[in-house]
Amino acid sequence: MKFKRVFLMVLDSLGVGEAMDADKFGDTGANTLGHIDENYNLFIPNLKKLGFINTMNMSEAETEAYYTIARPTSLGNDSLDGHYELMGIKNEIPFQNFTEGAFPRELLEEIARVTKRKIIGNVVGEGEMIIRELGERQLEYGALLIYTSNGSNLKVAAHESSIPVNELYEICTKVREITRKDEWKVGRIVARPFMGKNGNFRFTKESKDFALDPPKDTLLDMLEEKKLATICFGKVADCFNGKGISKVIKTKSNLDGMNKLTDIMTKNFEGLAFINLSDFDTDYAHKQNIEGYARAIEELDVEIPIIINKLNNDDLLIITADHGCDPTLGTKHTRENVPVILFSRSFKEPKRLEIMNSMADIAATIADNFNLPKTEIGTSILDELK
Repeated sequence: MKFKRVFLMVLDSLGVGEAMDADKFGDTGANTLGHIDENYNLFIPNLKKLGFINTMNMSEAETEAYYTIARPTSLGNDSLDGHYELMGIKNEIPFQNFTEGAFPRELLEEIARVTKRKIIGNVVGEGEMIIRELGERQLEYGALLIYTSNGSNLKVAAHESSIPVNELYEICTKVREITRKDEWKVGRIVARPFMGKNGNFRFTKESKDFALDPPKDTLLDMLEEKKLATICFGKVADCFNGKGISKVIKTKSNLDGMNKLTDIMTKNFEGLAFINLSDFDTDYAHKQNIEGYARAIEELDVEIPIIINKLNNDDLLIITADHGCDPTLGTKHTRENVPVILFSRSFKEPKRLEIMNSMADIAATIADNFNLPKTEIGTSILDELK
């Protein structure tokens, strides 16, 4: 074992250029980081030192970290697919995506029958706009406001005074069971409680995901079986439905997540700390807020020295992403390569690495470090880290 603790940071949606199969997803020319930089001229000196900027074109640079990119190989382009691949498995049955015409009548009728609630909405779009348009109607009828946004999800919104949060969670649990069928199999059911008055409706922080267990054991299960820590922050636990996770730490924002990560870094443990910084995706990419996305990247840059200063000599920090979401091309996820930055105080020869043929190479490397069995997919690069 080279590293006692591995810190894996996922910058949700921060892709660095179109993947080899981007044309199949309609994403030719996508480059989340590149287009944000073109429009905003990012000032990120700390990330630059780690080779982060160079991942856009894989140029050579003097660097304090190993850097490269990883190609996505999963069949889908959702956060679940990306996180599964990062943990060493390939999802053979892609999740259903209903972003073309929303959900079929048969599914809605079944949800109405089981929950005994009227359904309104059944639209595709951004949540804040939808509750602005339909929130008053939901409140009047006590109905389930159902919609889907980018990716494989079914979201159920309700004003807390019409459907209390715990009841909404119970409803979403029932919807989760209904959508286990392959023809309706979405990756995530999401409870979206909101508050306020007409014209000023706002989502609360009580949003909750109802995912599925991964189709196979992941790196998290292998770590847990060996009694190694699997500490997961943000939406990571939701992506894996809690499976293989020894400690769950909820976060309210990127900054809150990084603060909680640096707190954990002061603790003595052996294993993996796995954090997702989701503000990039939910607060900026899907809303096509390029300036906000840029500021969030610069805010991350300020935190990088703090995180690095908390690392022990036998720690490994990995920074990557789960997919792209180029805000200059629309509101949907984009098929992109992801950056891979590997930093340790013990490194003597940091440099550019060969391109990873799968995001699962990250899982394979972590498994190799802890002397675990090989992951289902992925190739370890542990021996290259010197």
